[in-house]
Amino acid sequence: MTDLWNDLLGCLDIAPCGPDAYEGRSQQLEYRRLFGGQLLAQFVCAAQLAAPDKGVKSLHTQFLREGRTGEPVRYETEVPQQGRTFATVRLTARQERGVVAVANASLHAWEEGPDRQTADPVPVLPGPERAVELGLLPWESRAATDLDTAKSEPPAYELWTRVPDAAPALAPALVAYATDLTPIGTALRPVEGMTQADAGRSFASAVTSHTVWFHRPLGTGDWLLLRQHSPLAAHGRCFGRGDVLTPNGTLLASYAQEALLRFTA
Repeated sequence: MTDLWNDLLGCLDIAPCGPDAYEGRSQQLEYRRLFGGQLLAQFVCAAQLAAPDKGVKSLHTQFLREGRTGEPVRYETEVPQQGRTFATVRLTARQERGVVAVANASLHAWEEGPDRQTADPVPVLPGPERAVELGLLPWESRAATDLDTAKSEPPAYELWTRVPDAAPALAPALVAYATDLTPIGTALRPVEGMTQADAGRSFASAVTSHTVWFHRPLGTGDWLLLRQHSPLAAHGRCFGRGDVLTPNGTLLASYAQEALLRFTA
């Protein structure tokens, strides 16, 4: 497996560093700031450690300032509610210069009950000729359409991705990591002549908040479809939402993201 994959797994091996606190190292990336997906994934891991008898059902995160790559992150946790089936964990992510993000996680002991969903049919998995390289995703991904296009295209994108086999407890963290990568690019698709490669020149962008809901237990090793749509870009911000589905159409998770999207050219 790639060094990036092993590096990511190492980041998810967070350890206690004091009362109700944990520390995780940061990814070794050639990137201008700490990747938000790393924070999402580590928040999931910290929440599961704070309420170990339950699974994360939702994570609501606000990014407050840029984090620094190569510097560890300390996660402080508080559990204001802990019941037999539900728990709530408040989390604060700190680096040396202060708080970089805060989150609220809701956890639930999985129960049996009625099972119903409404979701559009899932398309056929594209062939290997439609492989895409997204840099921060250290596993195989494919897409029938291009995320970055100079033409004006609809603000929708479907990414097939296959997280390698990993410990079952890491599956929610790894899926949360993946959901942070392409919503801004999806919002840019209708803008003719502009792609994510123009970041820092024609526009500035930064994720301000991100939420993931986990509907069903997750696994790794199989293909997943990240189907997303950006219904709005206005007033210096963009908004996107998406679903995570199996090849047979089972809805596993959903997510939503708001980001700064300020055009400078």
